[in-house]
Amino acid sequence: MANPARLLLSLAACLFLAGLARDAVEDWISRTKLPPVLAEISVEVRDRNGALLRTYPVEDGIWRLRPGPVDAGFVSMLIRYEDKRFRSHNGVDLLAIARATGQALWNGRTVSGGSTLTMQVARLLEDGPTGRWSGKLRQIRLALALERRLSKDEILSLYLTHAPYGGNLEGVRAATLAWFGKEPRRLTPAEAALLVALPQSPEARRPDRHPEQARAARDRVLTRIQRHGVLPEAEVQAAFSERLPSTMRAFPQLAAHLANRMRAETRETAVHDLTLDAGLQARLEPLVARAAARAGPRVSGAMIVADHQSGEVLASVGSAGYADARQGFVDMTTALRSPGSTLKPLVYGLAFDQGMAHPETLIHDGPVMFGRYTPRNFDGIFRGDVRVREALQMSLNIPVVRLTHELGPGRVMAALRRAGAQPRLPGGAPGLAISLGGVGITLHDLVQLYAAQAQGGQGPLLRHGLTDPKELTAPVMSDVAAWQVGNILAGLTPPPGAPAGVLAYKTGTSYGHRDVWAVGYDGRHVIGVWLGRADGTPVPGAFGGDLAAPLLFEAFGRLKPGFDPLPPPPPSTLIVGAADLPQPLQRFRPRSAAFETQADAPQLLFPPDGARLATDGGALTVKLRGGSGPFSLLADGQPMATGIRQREFQVPNPGRGYASLVVIDARGRSDRVTVEIE
Repeated sequence: MANPARLLLSLAACLFLAGLARDAVEDWISRTKLPPVLAEISVEVRDRNGALLRTYPVEDGIWRLRPGPVDAGFVSMLIRYEDKRFRSHNGVDLLAIARATGQALWNGRTVSGGSTLTMQVARLLEDGPTGRWSGKLRQIRLALALERRLSKDEILSLYLTHAPYGGNLEGVRAATLAWFGKEPRRLTPAEAALLVALPQSPEARRPDRHPEQARAARDRVLTRIQRHGVLPEAEVQAAFSERLPSTMRAFPQLAAHLANRMRAETRETAVHDLTLDAGLQARLEPLVARAAARAGPRVSGAMIVADHQSGEVLASVGSAGYADARQGFVDMTTALRSPGSTLKPLVYGLAFDQGMAHPETLIHDGPVMFGRYTPRNFDGIFRGDVRVREALQMSLNIPVVRLTHELGPGRVMAALRRAGAQPRLPGGAPGLAISLGGVGITLHDLVQLYAAQAQGGQGPLLRHGLTDPKELTAPVMSDVAAWQVGNILAGLTPPPGAPAGVLAYKTGTSYGHRDVWAVGYDGRHVIGVWLGRADGTPVPGAFGGDLAAPLLFEAFGRLKPGFDPLPPPPPSTLIVGAADLPQPLQRFRPRSAAFETQADAPQLLFPPDGARLATDGGALTVKLRGGSGPFSLLADGQPMATGIRQREFQVPNPGRGYASLVVIDARGRSDRVTVEIE
C-alpha cells in the first residue's frame, strides 16, 4: 500500500504543475494581440422608414453592411448547424474537435470541421489559413482571447458582418440584399439554409454559377436541421422545392445624386437617414426617365417632391438616369438654369402686397419701352386691357414687366432670397428681364419658393436630413397675396385628362427652349419638374405646358390617390369685381414718375418706416402729408380704409408682427412703410 504522505505529496506536485500550466495558458491567451474588430463598413443612405436608398462598397469593392435586425430562425439554424454549444464553450469546443479528429482518422479524410463560430470569426478577422496546424492553433488562441474580451452576441455580430457569401459579398445583410432582394429580418427556411451553407465554400456554392452544388449544400443543412427537430418535416419538404436565386441583384441606387451629396458633405457619417420615401422615389425615377426619352435625344429631367407643411423632401430625382448617356451624372436639381415664366407669380404677389394691383385690376398689354428694353409677349400679340388674373394665367410678358419696373428688380431678388433661394445673375445688377427668366435659379430653390407661397407666404425651409431642425423662411408675401396668386394659378387649364382646380401650378419655358418647367402645389405637397439638356443646348419645340405640366400631374398621381384641397381665402381677403375695387386699384397706372417729380405725392408721416409700435391691440393712428384725397390705406395688401379725406385717422390694428402699410391717393400715387407691431 502506498505511503499516504507520498501520495499527498505527489498530488500536490500534480496540482502545482497543472496550476503552472493553467497560468501559462492564461498568460499565453492574455498576451494575444487582437486584429481590428471594427472593420470598414459600407456607408448607407436610408429613407424615412429605414429602407436602403443607396450604399457604397468599402475598399477593394467589397459590400460589407451592418447586420441590422436578423431573422431569429436563421440565427438558430446557424448555431445549431455550425456550433451547437456556441453559448456554453469558451471559444474552443473540445468535443467537436475530438469528433472531427476521430472521423478524419476513421475515414482517412475530413468529414466535419471542429471550428466554432468564434474560431471562424478569428479566421475572418485575420483572413488566415484554415488547413495548416499553425493556422488552426492561431485561430484557437485568437478565439480564446475573443471570448475573454467580447460577449457572445458581439462575436455573433462579427460573424454576421464578415462571413463571405460569394463574390464581393460580406455579411448576412449584403447576402440577403444581393441574393434575395430583401433585408434579413424575415427569411424562409430555404433562404436561411442557403445562408448557413454558403460561407463554408462561398465561391463553389454560388447559386448563380454553381446551382447544383448550392442546392446540395442547402439541402444538407435542411436535412440535419430536420433530424435535430428544429423544423417540422412539412416545412423542410417545402423548403427542398423552393427555387434558388439565379442572379446576384444590384444594390439599391435610389436618389443617387442626393445620396452622393449627403456623403460628400459629411464623410464621417456612416448612416445617413433622409426624409425621402424609397417607394415614392422608386416610382418617380422611371417616370422622369420615360418623360425625358419622349422629349427627345439627349434630354434629361429632374424632379423634387416636398411636403410644404413640414419642409421634408420626399423624393429627389437628379436626372433621367444616373448612368444614362445623357450626362445623367449631373444633378439637375442643383444646377443653375433660367426659370422662364415661373417667377411671374412672385412678381404679382409682391405687387398685390404693395397695393399696386388686385387680381381684378385692369392692366394694359401693349407696346412699351423701358430705356432700350422693349419686352414682347411670347406670341407677339398685344391684347390691350386685361385683368391681372388673366395676364398671369396667359403668362403675358408685358404686364409682368410693367409690375417689375414699378416694384424694382432689386425687390424681386430680395424676395427670392427671403424665400431661401440663392439666385444668380449673369451680369451685374438685376434688370427687368428677371421676371421673364433672366436669372439663374435651381429646381430646389424654385420648389422652395412655391413651398413658401403654398404656406401663405412663409413656410419651412426644405430639408433632406431626418433629424434636421425645422426652420422657416423669412416672410415672402402676405397670406392674402399668397392666396390670391394660388387662386389665379388654380384656374389654369390643366393638361388633357387631368382634373381642373386641384393644383395651383405654373409652367415656364426659358429663352431658346433650353429649359421647360412646371411647379405646382395642392394643400399638402409641392412638386417641381424640369426637362432639358444638361449641357444647355436648345430642345427645339419644347414648351413647359406640353412637356412638363403633364409630368407634374402624373407625379401627383404617383404620390397619392387624390389631391389635398387648397386652402380657403384668409378672412381679410377682398373678393370683389373690378367695379367694386377702390378706385386706385381698378386700373394699374405707373407711379414711378410721381415719386420722382411730384412734390405733392402722398407721404406717410406716421408711423415712420421701420418703426416698432406698442399698440396693446388698440387702433393704429395714421398721419399723412401731401397727395389728393380721397385716400385708401392697405395693410399687407388688404384694404383697411377707403374714401378717407382726413390726413390723420385711425384704422384697426393689423395684428402683431411685421406689417406693410401702403397709402394710395385719388391719382394712384402711393407711399409705403414697413413697421413692427408688438
